[in-house]
Amino acid sequence: MVPINGSDRRVHWLSRLSWLQFGGVVVRSVNMHEAKTHLSRLVDEAAAGQSFVICKAGRPMVRVMPIDSGDDAALTKRRLGLLVGQCEVPDDFDQLAAAEIADWFERG
Repeated sequence: MVPINGSDRRVHWLSRLSWLQFGGVVVRSVNMHEAKTHLSRLVDEAAAGQSFVICKAGRPMVRVMPIDSGDDAALTKRRLGLLVGQCEVPDDFDQLAAAEIADWFERG
């Protein structure tokens, strides 16, 4: 599920039925109760390419879409080792300021 952010907040109701328009794309909207009741079916539909929006009290909350939909900004992976070779951690890192920290707990 991808939180609806900034540019997606411009929601236009097309009708009182369950359809919303996000930046020119029409998507199905589902209320929270229906989403909880039919989650398995809705996930299967989203995986097949039928994105939808889950609403709470009539307000769009999240957009559900298949992972391979090409929305890389929503699926940004965290890279481990990003700063390898750019910084150095001392061997005694876990002992730095140990005396000061002990004093904080012993002052009581």
